[in-house]
Amino acid sequence: MNAVTIVGGGLIGTSIAWRLAQRNVPAAIIDAADLGGEASTAGAGMLSPGSEALTDSPWLTLGIESLRLYPSFIEELRAETAADVDFRVCGCLVLELGDNLETLHRRAGIRVERQSNGVLYPDDAIVDPAALVFSLREALQKRGVTPDHQRLKSIETSEHRAVVIAAGAWSSELRITYKGQPVHIPAAEPVKGHLIAFQMQPGLLGPFLRKGHAYVLQRSDGMMIVGSTEEHVGFDTAVNLATCEALHRRAIELVPELAAAEPIRRWIGFRPGPEHADGPILRRVPHTNVWLAYGHYRNGILLTPVTAQRIADEIAATV
Repeated sequence: MNAVTIVGGGLIGTSIAWRLAQRNVPAAIIDAADLGGEASTAGAGMLSPGSEALTDSPWLTLGIESLRLYPSFIEELRAETAADVDFRVCGCLVLELGDNLETLHRRAGIRVERQSNGVLYPDDAIVDPAALVFSLREALQKRGVTPDHQRLKSIETSEHRAVVIAAGAWSSELRITYKGQPVHIPAAEPVKGHLIAFQMQPGLLGPFLRKGHAYVLQRSDGMMIVGSTEEHVGFDTAVNLATCEALHRRAIELVPELAAAEPIRRWIGFRPGPEHADGPILRRVPHTNVWLAYGHYRNGILLTPVTAQRIADEIAATV
């Protein structure tokens, strides 16, 4: 009963646990595998609220807020762990962006610069999500938070100080009760995405590039990541070589140098698609001690700081 139990040890779950620990609220993480072993470390790490948001919605407003929080979020982690997470404000160049979207984003307060070959979002950034997970894990260890590795099928939340459901695409598979009564939560759907990576000369790209759903970004060590697809096929873990080849062809349109390169890695991840796609599921279930923090879809890495802050603040004020 003394600890807040967080079900899910990805970026969302670990960042909430870290923020709670900073507020002197004991937290425990339950995850079936290694922390960040699923969607968190599968993502490329784009932090781009404008190029992701096609309408005026919570995705846009939350994304803008979370991007503004990122520098201080990273600096706090660096102060606690001295870890390098390869966070860089490098900008995003979007090709073939419609005038309506450019207007929408300007009105929302996003800096947008019209270029001869597209639209530049100079404040967009990238981060290495695997390094970010590692840094959060180290920060939690220093604060005495260690994960409990088990695959939960059910949880009686009244036996805990509070419970946060942050298991991504697996969140709605959990049977939840509060004082013996079932707790119904919105469904989450796995949305499979393929990615490929190339080892290229560092500094080849400045801003990362987007055209439709295709994108190319480059990490500081030269690793160039290309994504991504959206496939509603359940928890199918197979890597399809034809899909990867199609991604390669799309990437060559953005970076011609990739025509002579061969991928060094091909992989998939499962984005947690929400039941209703107007925003992530971030709220308390009424009349229970259950908080929901999942359904981030394509924006889990981007929305990590704002999700952690909001959920941890609410819980700390309540428990």
